[in-house]
Formats: sequence, C-alpha cells, structure tokens
Amino acid sequence: MTQDTYFADALKSWRHAFHREPETGFEEVGTSQRVATILESLGLEVHRGIGGTGIVANLRVGEGGGAIGIRADMDALMIAEQAPGRAYASQVHGKMHACGHDGHMSMVLGAAKLLAGSRDFNGTVRFIFQPAEEHGRGAKAMIADGLLERFPIDAIYGVHNMPGIPAGHFATRAGGIMASEDNFVIRIRGKGTHAARPHMGIDPLVIGAQIVLALQTVVSRNVDPGHPAVVSCTEFVTDGIRNAIPTHVVIKGDTRSYTPDVQQLLESRMREICIGICAMHGAHCEFEYTHEFAPTVNWAENTALAVKAARSVTEPATVDADVAPMMASEDFGVFLQHVPGNFMFIGNGSGDAPGAIPLHNACYDFNDAILPLGARYFARIVRDSLPR
Repeated sequence: MTQDTYFADALKSWRHAFHREPETGFEEVGTSQRVATILESLGLEVHRGIGGTGIVANLRVGEGGGAIGIRADMDALMIAEQAPGRAYASQVHGKMHACGHDGHMSMVLGAAKLLAGSRDFNGTVRFIFQPAEEHGRGAKAMIADGLLERFPIDAIYGVHNMPGIPAGHFATRAGGIMASEDNFVIRIRGKGTHAARPHMGIDPLVIGAQIVLALQTVVSRNVDPGHPAVVSCTEFVTDGIRNAIPTHVVIKGDTRSYTPDVQQLLESRMREICIGICAMHGAHCEFEYTHEFAPTVNWAENTALAVKAARSVTEPATVDADVAPMMASEDFGVFLQHVPGNFMFIGNGSGDAPGAIPLHNACYDFNDAILPLGARYFARIVRDSLPR
C-alpha cells in the first residue's frame, strides 16, 4: 500500500464514521469528541467546548507570529437517509449528513495530518471545527465565546463541496459568493365568518393572497437590477375550514441578498406593503423580519491566494476564479465580517456521477475521491500563507 493510498483510506475511514453517527446543531457531542481524539493523536493542542460543542486545535511551527484559521462545519440535518445499500449509512433515525459536513471535517483533519507530519511552515495554524452551521448560529456562538480573542487569526479559509461541479474542480470569486438569508413572518388578523356570508367578515385569505403577489414586486420594482435579491413566501397557514372564512393567516418565507443596503430595502418595503394592504382592508398586521445568515463576501487578496493554492494542487484549468455567486447561504460569512479570508467550492460530481445528487437530498453522499485533494488544498493554503 502506498503512502497516498494509506492517507486516502484514513480520510475515508474518518468520513464514514462521521456519516454513521450524524448529530444536529449544538448537539455534536460525539462528533466533536471524535474530532478532538483524532487531533490529539496527531500531537495538536486541542481546546473543547468553544461556542458549545466547537473545537479549536493549534499547530505551532517555528517562531513566526502569523496565524491562519482553517474551518470545518460539523452538524448534520434532520433528514432520513434513503441509501439502503450504503454500508456506512446513518444509524440515527431521521438524521443524516446530507450537506457533506462529514467530508469537510475529514478534509480539514487530513490537512492537520499532512501539516503535523511535514511541519514545513512557520507560524500557527488553528483548525476550527464549528457547530450549528445549518441554521446560522454556530459561528456567532464561537465568536461570542471569545474565539477570535483567545485564538487570534490573520485570515480564515473554508470550503464546501458542490454537486453540479465536476469532481475535484475548484470555484470561487472575490466579493459576494453566497447570499444573506433573512426570515420573515407576516401575521394577518381579519374577522372570520360563514363562507356563505363573506360580507360579514374581513377575509385574511384574500388579503394574504394580495400580499404574496405584491411582495414579488419588491425585487422587480424597488431593487437595482444590478443587485441580486430574492423574496420567497414559503408557507401560508390559516385557521379556517371548508365552510368558514378564517380569522388568522400566517405567511412565512425568506429573502436573499448580498449587501446591508439591499437587506434594509427589502425589510422596509415588505413591511410597508404588508401593513398598507392590511390597513386598506381593515385588518390587523404584525410583521417580523430577522437576520439569520450574513452574506459570504470573499476578500480579494485572500481569494487570489486561494486560487493560487488550488491551481498548485490540481490542473490550473480546473480552477474557476470568477464563479457566479449563489443565492444559498453559509454561516462562514460571519467569520469574514471579522477577519479576511476566502470560501471555496470544490466539485463533488456532475452529470450522472453519484456525487451530483443535490445537497439536502435524502440520497446525497459526499464523494470520497475528493477528500485527499481538499486536504492538500488546505495544507497548501497554510504553506503559502506562512512560508518558512
């Protein structure tokens, strides 16, 4: 067995172990223990319980004062895995690693293994294993727990596997690469009545329908066409029955954008539309708008370094340095609001390849073939950032 094969097998073994025992946000007790045990076996200084179940492991080499953060997310999703022939399928009912965080952890652990063995850099690497990425809470929790004061870093780097991109290809861009996510709840109180006597009530269904349609004009008529934005109503709930017009309607959904100005515009226009339409019909309106995910905005200098590192570990032609931004959200954006860094996509598979199954799908699986490549990419980031 060659050393490369041994390395790949180790990463795959770690990944399959994580996959069998998925844990959701802030409940990653067993996962973080497994991560810490592996890191300690590599000789790293490990700190547990950062922001709940988060882990930080330090690897210091030489006298250099620089410090680089390499981040992985740890949480799984509340999705029942549909993979009866998968030997390492989830053993936890209703939960699975449907977003590939099991692979992200294994790649970062692989980078730690490479760097602990070679020690061919000068400075400090901090391997950051973050809880609760899926609901946008883990990065804030770690930062609130003193992550950046206790473990200062000059820059931070992360990756996400991406079905639809050929396996092993890299893609990133300077500036906004993933959007913010804001959630909204609209509560309409009308006046219920018999379905045969609508004139006796105030119909919140009709009001809600008008609001859903009107909200679609916010992006098309209020947002600069050069600024991406999405407003989506995703739930419409009433307390009515077949022969009774309801009193209450609740509309829920989310918005996506890239800048604070657009976020503010979406919130203010949506509030005005909802309150205005309700007032026009004599109904009462409550409008809630919360900020869940920050946009992920890459720093130009760190993106150039990341692109160079990717091109050094694979064919340069397979690295896209100006990929189109995505409207999905990623908790990594919070880190980039505090320190410079870059977020990179690594292809999981395209076309008919198994790795092309979409994220958050019950049949999804991380592509084991890209594990060593991701580990080498992170190791190259460190060597280029902290040269001897």
